[in-house]
Amino acid sequence: MTTSLRLAIAGFHIESVSFLPVAATVDDFERAALRGKAIIEQLRGANTVIGGFIDVCEREQVETLPLVHTALGAIGPATDQAVTRYAGEIAAGVRDAANRLDGVLLFLHGACWAQSFPDPERFIINEVRAALGTDKPLMVAFDYHANLDAGTLEGATAAFAYRKSPHTDTGDTGRRAARCMVRTLRGEISPVWAIAKPGVLVPSIFSATALRPLADIIDEAQRIEQESERFIDITVMAGFSYADSHNTGFSVLCVTDADRERANAIANELSQRIRHERHALYRPLPVHQIQGALDRVTRELALERAPGKPYVLLEHADRMNDSTYLLAALLERGVQGAAVPFLWDSAAAQQAFDAGIGRTVRLRLGGHSSNKAGPPLDVTARVLWAGLKRYRVSGTYMQGMPVDLGMTALLDINGISVSVVSAFAFAVDGDAFTIFGLRPEDFDIIVLRSKTHFRAFYEPIAKEILIVDTPDYGTADLCTLPYQRLEKRSVFPFAEDTHFDVRSYLEP
Repeated sequence: MTTSLRLAIAGFHIESVSFLPVAATVDDFERAALRGKAIIEQLRGANTVIGGFIDVCEREQVETLPLVHTALGAIGPATDQAVTRYAGEIAAGVRDAANRLDGVLLFLHGACWAQSFPDPERFIINEVRAALGTDKPLMVAFDYHANLDAGTLEGATAAFAYRKSPHTDTGDTGRRAARCMVRTLRGEISPVWAIAKPGVLVPSIFSATALRPLADIIDEAQRIEQESERFIDITVMAGFSYADSHNTGFSVLCVTDADRERANAIANELSQRIRHERHALYRPLPVHQIQGALDRVTRELALERAPGKPYVLLEHADRMNDSTYLLAALLERGVQGAAVPFLWDSAAAQQAFDAGIGRTVRLRLGGHSSNKAGPPLDVTARVLWAGLKRYRVSGTYMQGMPVDLGMTALLDINGISVSVVSAFAFAVDGDAFTIFGLRPEDFDIIVLRSKTHFRAFYEPIAKEILIVDTPDYGTADLCTLPYQRLEKRSVFPFAEDTHFDVRSYLEP
């Protein structure tokens, strides 16, 4: 088959906790940005959406025009300048090549938040659509935690999102979008989409797709797909409850081959089921307070006669990997054999490096991202390792993705192993230990800050996982957050269920 199609590829990705005070700037995005051939070279074969785009295009002998890709993950808002800068750059690249393009493959998160943009992803899609023209397809791939509605997607030909959390299917999502693009351009299908919103929010910690009843709803969506004789693509998205937007929350997205009525029926049916299951979706597992969780774990460890699997304490409300609540409690109790991986504190990492390996240094550690991150801790630490650290992800989540932690230090703080990094990174798999020559199995207690992605690696190796709620901006009690854009009168857990008291779900 000769090359006959040419597609532009681009991405802009940030999951915004809108309540955090510090916004990601153009400079922040630039540190993660790839352009042109570097996109192909760095992301070919990676389990990422862009990697999935590349995979299908190369397999189908489709020529690609890689424009720009930048991803910062789950942090705070984006500045207005960042949104306009990258929307403009992508649109300009498309406009300059429009006469030679057959379509655009675009990757967005879906939960970006910026002060002057009610829906940043809608703005970006519409800018790209205006540059591309109305007669060529624009396929958009989103995160499973995207906050979407019909307005967001008005400029898209079709849209797709991850189906799993942990997000082990990011590459598959890119391939789904790219295959739909190729089939559309070859005249095999004519995609149309529908989206429905049940008006339900859940804490991110309970958006894991293996938790029931969410898993049952997703299974039903997959059954509908598999039993259809014609093209259908369905995604149930949990949304991102910490981005305060008018469309925050669950949505169901359905793409069909020229059958909008069926797409609407499927999306509405699954949306109604989500609404019906809202109480069970909101709290499928117990949530613990700090001292109660530590009482339980230390009691169990005292009874163990031989080293076993680690207990995982999930400080899930920490959105920036710098909360100090659990670390402070462990130090206060004199707990030994615990690990706190990837604490974000660039100043502390640099101080440790300046002190040198083997030296003891006084540090003021963590608690700087917001007024809810806990107090900075004054600690005395022994520097076990310090320097620049880069690696590629080995776990199933974002496998092959390059990670640059910047200046990094491994510290021993009163018998607790703490790795301190200069760039925000997820400690969701064994890489957070193996890059230092350690093994997670060698620790009694591991403090993680993940929401769902950790489960793919840690569920098989953990003795027990305890969800520990703290006052940070990722709390399990959404009713404590200062929403302003969200119309709370129309969504659960705020609307209609005045008897719903999240405190009744909190373990002592």
